[in-house]
Amino acid sequence: MNFLTSFYNFIDDAADTVSAVARATVDTVKEHPGKIALVCVATFATGGAAAAFAGPIAATIGGTGLLGATASGTSISTLAGAALTKASLAAIGGGSLAAGGGGMAAGVTAVTVAGTTVGATASTGAAVVAAKMKRKGGN
Repeated sequence: MNFLTSFYNFIDDAADTVSAVARATVDTVKEHPGKIALVCVATFATGGAAAAFAGPIAATIGGTGLLGATASGTSISTLAGAALTKASLAAIGGGSLAAGGGGMAAGVTAVTVAGTTVGATASTGAAVVAAKMKRKGGN
């Protein structure tokens, strides 16, 4: 078997897997539209809240001393107000733009993604628990 045949088989198998997952997802949505809608709403709500409150969330983390120091060597936990918020977001984003990091925008993105992930995980878990309880005869 040559490289191209192997590569073709790999792509074919990958396409089959993606197709099977897509069909299973559509079936799940058809079977449980209400639960899926609630999971989506909870995911968007937590992601939106995380985006809206990214600054205070980052400042809270920075104030605990978990984020280390700024590029100038100042400990982030000693800062206050806007300086604490900006330094915390930059640290979460991989450092300041000047230091080669993603800066505050990357920090906001990281906090938003984390909030969205927490919301999706929690709401999916709640939906799974509710489905199991319903199967066992609970309310």
